[in-house]
Amino acid sequence: MTVFRPCIDLHQGQVKQIVGGTLTDRGARENFVSDLPAAHYAALYANDGLAGGHVIQLGPGNEGAARAALAAFPGGLHLGGGVTPGNARAWLDAGASHVIVTSYLFDGPKFDPVRLAALADVVPFERLVLDLSCRRVGDGWHVATNRWQTVTETAVDAALLRELGASCAEFLVHAADVEGLCQGIDEDLVRLLGDFSPRPVTYAGGASDITDLERVERLSGGRVDLTFGSALDLFGGKGVRYADCVAWNRTRSPAHTQR
Repeated sequence: MTVFRPCIDLHQGQVKQIVGGTLTDRGARENFVSDLPAAHYAALYANDGLAGGHVIQLGPGNEGAARAALAAFPGGLHLGGGVTPGNARAWLDAGASHVIVTSYLFDGPKFDPVRLAALADVVPFERLVLDLSCRRVGDGWHVATNRWQTVTETAVDAALLRELGASCAEFLVHAADVEGLCQGIDEDLVRLLGDFSPRPVTYAGGASDITDLERVERLSGGRVDLTFGSALDLFGGKGVRYADCVAWNRTRSPAHTQR
């Protein structure tokens, strides 16, 4: 069954929602900037039993906020952004249930299996999440790294999901082309993930209404979970109430919601 997975996106030490693909060294197009610290949101998720959400560091200057969030919900959040074999264990020790890795696995546009092996030496596969956030290329999708600016040669397809599923506990997939726009999910991508992923998947990008939870559940056969960002009232959105997301999760299996 599909559940809501919460998020905390950090940019320049603040909780923000940005439009996917606009993040550069000069800044980003912002939909929302919170006056509240990351730890506030983490404590809220902890209180509502929403384990399995993610904290993403969008560039430098976010480590303090990320550590505070993990401390507010120890063992309840995944941590991503700048994770390497050199710091992965420290993030787990700081309270992350899992670490999320994307850009480290690529040497420019090419996937590097040696780097994945180096991660496996320090992170047990059951605590590793691989981020396959992507952009549309022709009739399919390719992994996008470097803040979704570099479109790699790696296609997100059934073969990749099967190959990498042997090395991780979960996948996180942002549809970068629709991220932050609140104009609808990429239904084809959700269907692909539901059909072929051997591991649990959290999808993010374009969700704008509480009924998107039902839509993702239908398209994926209940095998893909959903994140709301800019549409969520917690982040200044108008389309989705956080309380409704919590209520939705409470109708699902407790064993599933506490992954």
